[in-house]
Amino acid sequence: MRVISGSARRLLLKTIEGNDTRPTTDRLKETLFNMLQYQIAGCRFLDLFSGSGAIGIEALSRGAKGAVFVEQNPRAVSCIKDNLKTTGLENCAVVIEADVFAALKELEGREENHAFDFIFMDPPYNHQYEQQVLKYLSDSKLADSSTKVIIEASKETDLNWISSFGWQIDKIKMYKTNQHIFTTKGE
Repeated sequence: MRVISGSARRLLLKTIEGNDTRPTTDRLKETLFNMLQYQIAGCRFLDLFSGSGAIGIEALSRGAKGAVFVEQNPRAVSCIKDNLKTTGLENCAVVIEADVFAALKELEGREENHAFDFIFMDPPYNHQYEQQVLKYLSDSKLADSSTKVIIEASKETDLNWISSFGWQIDKIKMYKTNQHIFTTKGE
């Protein structure tokens, strides 16, 4: 796995061994960031269920002004920190080792708290974590009407509930085994 574009282009990223994380492939990452390319520069990026940190690192490499990485697995957190050091992007990053909901509460409690431009989440598939996170974010200062939330989920993930929490689907990009769902708060 590598950084696709930007200041850290072509640098290799580590991943942890085993099935604890499911890294987004380079091809899917490139497709995702091609869709976002003109919106990343200067943005604030939140990477939930970060794994190796590859998505947030790609955002930083492409010009995001800051990224917060949230991961509870200590081995993955160590991997994120190593990858940030390898890419020279650690000064633009905050890594929080915690459960996603504890981290969201911590982020809301910070004085400089304001909405992120992008929130990306790649939770374990088919556990409905994306539903719980969007429910939380519907009343949170971490997301406003201009925040774009991107969910990586299995192709089978049911999204019929999304509008009941005040969110709307802007776009769905289907892949062979999974999908990216682009959402914003409804009007």
